Amino acid sequence: MKHKKMVRWRLAATALLAIFLTVLKGGAFVVAEGEQTCSGIVPMKSRGEVVSITDFGGVGDGRTLNTAAFKSAVFHIEQRKVPEGSLLYIPAGVWLTEAFNLTSHMTLFLAEGAVIKATQDTVNWPLIHPLPSYGRGRELPGGRYMSLIHGNGLQDVTITGENGTIDGQGDVWWNMWRQKTLPFTRPNLLELMHSTDIIISNVVFRDSPFWNIHPVYCSNVVVKNVTILAPYDSPNTDGVDPDSSLNVCIEDCYISTGDDLVAVKSGWDEYGIAYARPSSGIIVRRLTGSSPFAGFAVGSETSGGIENILAENLNIFKTGVGIHIKTNSGRGGFIKNITISDVNLSNVRKGLRIAGNVGDHPDDRYDPNALPVVDGLTIKNVWGVRIQQPGSIQGIKNSPFTQIHLSNVKLDVASLRGVAWACADVSGGALDVQPSPCAELSTTNGMSFRTGAL
Repeated sequence: MKHKKMVRWRLAATALLAIFLTVLKGGAFVVAEGEQTCSGIVPMKSRGEVVSITDFGGVGDGRTLNTAAFKSAVFHIEQRKVPEGSLLYIPAGVWLTEAFNLTSHMTLFLAEGAVIKATQDTVNWPLIHPLPSYGRGRELPGGRYMSLIHGNGLQDVTITGENGTIDGQGDVWWNMWRQKTLPFTRPNLLELMHSTDIIISNVVFRDSPFWNIHPVYCSNVVVKNVTILAPYDSPNTDGVDPDSSLNVCIEDCYISTGDDLVAVKSGWDEYGIAYARPSSGIIVRRLTGSSPFAGFAVGSETSGGIENILAENLNIFKTGVGIHIKTNSGRGGFIKNITISDVNLSNVRKGLRIAGNVGDHPDDRYDPNALPVVDGLTIKNVWGVRIQQPGSIQGIKNSPFTQIHLSNVKLDVASLRGVAWACADVSGGALDVQPSPCAELSTTNGMSFRTGAL
């Protein structure tokens, strides 16, 4: 009887996988006619084996702890080494678990109604070493808590499904942060390190303790059709933070959290300078969401350098700052060749902020004379309604921001008190900007606006 049930389940799982693959064309994501996409940098793959978390003793009742089942399933995939890789199927149900690692050549598939839910047992949560480009935990000295779903040195990993949910149950961690009782830095919901060929799609991330999706030292990463949710007052619940990573595509996502929706990073002060791994070749497209902080951000951890970034077709509402480029003295590094285009802002406190005085330092060993270079930022085709203040561009006295170009930026400021731009230590140009930009950007002589290609 048990064998017959297993056969029936495998037939059903195979049928489900076949249905899932029909939404793909030639191993790539389906794209609406006329829409640009960068998702082809990592082809979607079918797998040679399908296993279920229930094969390894998993129980989706919301009470049973399934850490051993997840670890056994991943170990099985790692040991089997099926040539096309393996798919771990998570059926409908609530699968309570502690933190666990993924392995290479695997797909984690969450069915409709499936919830991978983090335990709230913070006492036994595993600790890992700090990132070398940060030198310590981002919040506190020492190590940091491991992400709920983690991977290091992986290749060919997909997390996808039928909009199942990965739930961090972050409120216990947020309260520890508010009460200042955290012993170490909070865990991310998903962190992949030193990994390549990653796809994250058609999944809901909810209530992360800290940052939601954190690819760090990675290359060829696609985040597409993902929903990320956390309360408006949840601390530091960034949506997607590509960090010292190359060739990252973030498309068609809805994010509503308590911090930046997308923030491109590359290490922190002297540790990021020494590690010297930039973020480059990052595209953010068709992003919608709201946050008390930034819609799209670069920084403030920029010490390894950030360049060749394209963000376009953004719809940002009920947000603190629509576009925020941020760094600080002591960061070093550079921010170069950034293009942000076709942005709709609604009910935003400040439309644009480019600042050289944002962010704290890991310790007192940072070099205050390590000044960042900010050069070559193009922001164009931006429309805003109910904007409290149009923007500010505040460079650094001994390292002015250069080639800052604004074009076709129309912001409907809510009151006359918020009309003025604030600028200092910056040069560049402005064309067709309302309200009228600051004098430092008033000239259009020699302006050259990018077309949006990296």
